[in-house]
Amino acid sequence: MNNLVIATAWMIGAISSFTLMAIAGRAVSAELDTFEIMLFRSLTGIAIVVSVAVATGTVSQINQSRLGLHAIRNIFHFTGQNLWFYAITMIPLAQVFALEFTTPIWVILLSPLILKERMTAIGLLSAAIGFIGILIVARPDPANISLGLMAAAGCAVFFALTAIFTRKLTQTETITTILFYLTVMQAVFGLVCAGYDGDIALPSGTALPWVILIGCAGLLAHFCLTKALSIAPASIVMPIDFVRLPTIAIVGMLLYQEPLEIWVFIGAFLIFGANYLNIAFAMRAAKN
Repeated sequence: MNNLVIATAWMIGAISSFTLMAIAGRAVSAELDTFEIMLFRSLTGIAIVVSVAVATGTVSQINQSRLGLHAIRNIFHFTGQNLWFYAITMIPLAQVFALEFTTPIWVILLSPLILKERMTAIGLLSAAIGFIGILIVARPDPANISLGLMAAAGCAVFFALTAIFTRKLTQTETITTILFYLTVMQAVFGLVCAGYDGDIALPSGTALPWVILIGCAGLLAHFCLTKALSIAPASIVMPIDFVRLPTIAIVGMLLYQEPLEIWVFIGAFLIFGANYLNIAFAMRAAKN
């Protein structure tokens, strides 16, 4: 089978999983706060990761050699994911997903500071175009700036930091180790943050299936995305990933009566173009 067809199939899985996670997050938001959602999502994740590791014989790969780096990565991811869950309850889903697409822009800007990678002229141009897209999506003015918009924009920064530290970890750590500490550490973070007031709400019978869906969809989305990138280059996978935006916009309209705003799509198109420009030039440079 053609690699493009296989990569597209994996991306359909990723897009479906991200969409289901957003729907499930909204479904439980009236009953659970974001810390509680993250706690129960992580507990679900632990069960899945450990089961798969036992079944595949990769448990022995888990080690404690880079616990500090795992902790830093997971603090960033925990913060970003909490902001994301908060944002999806406060603003239209299309806005959240559009602003989330700025994560690669932040990677471009932050990598030279953290990984000592060289900043290129194309990278700066991509960042500038991306920020224009952000301004179009958010249209900041005192009348419409909201905590939801700031949370959506902030989650992209923390997801970028997560990606940068994941890149550092993948130099020495296996995917089993990374996912094990992802779920375990974030379960601890969730327990501490959800229980600081001595009151942790347990999911009701109605909410429990949604909570399990969040845990399964979160892991499956990133697994599908990773598989797609292992089969086809980012320049092919990324345009497919952009289908997430119209998909979630239609879901928001059908399920939550959210308006389809043309400015969100215009801004998101610029953000996508900025990311694609950077990827295209990076791949061309790698071939030379």
